[in-house]
Amino acid sequence: MTNSTEIRPFRIEISDADLADLRDRLAATRWPVEVAGTGWERGVPSGYLQELAAYWRDGFDWRAQERALNAYPQFTTAIDGANVHFLHLRSDNEDALPLLLLHGWPGSFLEFLELVPLLTDEFHLVIPSLPGYGFSGPVTETGWTDGRSAAVLAELMDRLGYDRYGVQGGDVSGFIGPEVGRVAPDHVVGVHINAFVTFPSGDPADFEGLTESEQRRMAVFENFQQELGGYLQLQGTRPQTVSYGLTDSPTAQLAWIVEKFKDWTDPAGELPEDAVDRDRLLTNVSLYWFTNTASSTAHTYYERFHDAAGWAPRQRSTVPTAVANFTTDIAIRRFAERADTIVRWTEFDRGGHFAALEAPDLLADDVRAFFAGLNN
Repeated sequence: MTNSTEIRPFRIEISDADLADLRDRLAATRWPVEVAGTGWERGVPSGYLQELAAYWRDGFDWRAQERALNAYPQFTTAIDGANVHFLHLRSDNEDALPLLLLHGWPGSFLEFLELVPLLTDEFHLVIPSLPGYGFSGPVTETGWTDGRSAAVLAELMDRLGYDRYGVQGGDVSGFIGPEVGRVAPDHVVGVHINAFVTFPSGDPADFEGLTESEQRRMAVFENFQQELGGYLQLQGTRPQTVSYGLTDSPTAQLAWIVEKFKDWTDPAGELPEDAVDRDRLLTNVSLYWFTNTASSTAHTYYERFHDAAGWAPRQRSTVPTAVANFTTDIAIRRFAERADTIVRWTEFDRGGHFAALEAPDLLADDVRAFFAGLNN
């Protein structure tokens, strides 16, 4: 890895050999026996996954998706040992506010493509792949904590010449986004978060006087801990072990990711593609597969679990922060206010965890309203 600060143009160019290998592996899948009378409560049903894998193998057009992605200006630059990949879209309005858009797991920069036409009138957009993810990975050394990723992203904005900018992110970037504000408080004008995770302190008083909405979100949080958090424990404690199956089998990688799109999208939809376009979903899974980043993304969970500094009590951030809650989100405002200066709190009855894909109109409106209300 070069130490150069050069910013280089980038194009996605997956080889024909890699495409053929994917098709061959999908065709050779050894399918497990399914327990009769069970469904999504035990994981991804075999019948559904077999149909989706067959479409990925024979119906999905990667080359069409690749051409569409390459229509966006993409770049890479080396920062702290990572070859950071990002989209950079300048607004026609030269005075527009730069906005750093940060995806989560198991997402990618693809999450924000529906937001691009909704935001470029008012923002210069920088959309990176997080260190270790997609074309910013894999990373192969320890120490990729949220704080280190935040420092890399702040350096990226500085390298692009942006002195004052906003940050938006969700899921794991609900941790990383506010951390960018702590790393660069003189440069970040505000942080907007969705799919935010907040935690009670353990004091029983935390639960006194919760609103009906907050009680519902606490119930979702408890259900997540009891029924949906298996991936979290595996990636946070044994990332290397789980990586073998995800790296060797595209069917395993598909199941690993599609389960989250079922569990976390708006419950109004029965299947993941009821909330997120099927080709967009498979393009996202394909990025994990072709870049061989299942392992390095899993290891970032281990780093998060074992980062004492990340979990230690800290001074409350002074950066203005907005939280947007969608149908499957679990954030509680009183918990969030312990660490962040919350100045905007909105709740929506449509869209889920992947809000930029599921309800881009609502998310874009909330982002615009938040940053318009700040003295930039």
